Amino acid sequence: MKTVRLKFLEQIPEKLEDGVLYISMEYGTVLHNCCCGCGSEVNTPLSPASWKMEYNGETVTLDPSIGNWSFPCKSHYWIKNNKVIWCKKWSQSEVNIHRKEEAQDMQIHYSEKKKKGMFARLWNWVR
Repeated sequence: MKTVRLKFLEQIPEKLEDGVLYISMEYGTVLHNCCCGCGSEVNTPLSPASWKMEYNGETVTLDPSIGNWSFPCKSHYWIKNNKVIWCKKWSQSEVNIHRKEEAQDMQIHYSEKKKKGMFARLWNWVR
């Protein structure tokens, strides 16, 4: 089973090394070269509406899976405790359904965030 190494950093290097997860807490993102070896750069932005990262002091788990649908390889895998776990390839209809669900999740997340911001401004004005 393929594993990845971790590099926590502030600046992302120009060239990514295969088998390394580059983690920037400052920018809330995890970058790596596609685990299939095609060389495509994968960006997993961390947010409640997209990827979540769990770090236990030694290993990282990213959730949900990483589906590289726009890459020629169309690879699909999980990274759990630094291990790459391969998933079945999805059909185009599965990808389309997933993309629609992702877009809805993003819309809900940002509309709720906007409401919270408006409530905080109103609360500050009332006080």
